[in-house]
Amino acid sequence: MNSTKVLQASATPAPATRYTATAIGFHWLIAFGIFAAFGLGLYMTSIHGFTPTKLKLFSWHKWLGVTIFALAVLRVLWRATHAAPPVAANTPAWQARAAAGAHHLLYLLILVVPVTGYLYSCAAGVPVVYLGLWKLPMLVEPSETTAALLKVTHIWLNYTMAAIVVVHALAAIKHQVIDRDGTLARMLPFLR
Repeated sequence: MNSTKVLQASATPAPATRYTATAIGFHWLIAFGIFAAFGLGLYMTSIHGFTPTKLKLFSWHKWLGVTIFALAVLRVLWRATHAAPPVAANTPAWQARAAAGAHHLLYLLILVVPVTGYLYSCAAGVPVVYLGLWKLPMLVEPSETTAALLKVTHIWLNYTMAAIVVVHALAAIKHQVIDRDGTLARMLPFLR
């Protein structure tokens, strides 16, 4: 190999083997936010009647939704400018396509679920006051029909996202325990 080829080879950056610290941070902040919002949503809707505690929990749920949405927008912008590391070399093509599809669907749901919750709140005539400080605009006129439709949509999109998250987590564990290909270590660097 001549010296020109050696210089060219060393000047070409190697593909990243793991996600950047920023991507990892967004991933886990959003994941924990989703777990918290989902759990809180299940708990608050199980409380009968209209109590001060239920009202407080609904506010926290909405604040989590707004925060998740903001983080998701930043994450999508980051991802658009920073390529993900390639899948493990021994990953079958169908699994790579399924993983890519699941990731795209998760990105979409992480953006759409908070929006449907926000619009549901507006249609129900209940303003969202982020952190109790900033009243967000009412983007939808109050309407019982629209509120009922958005409520069902919000609930079903949440369950759809939960199912995809479970499959995503199981696939990551399979890659770690069975395939031992380092896929999970790309998001959990301490596993190296």
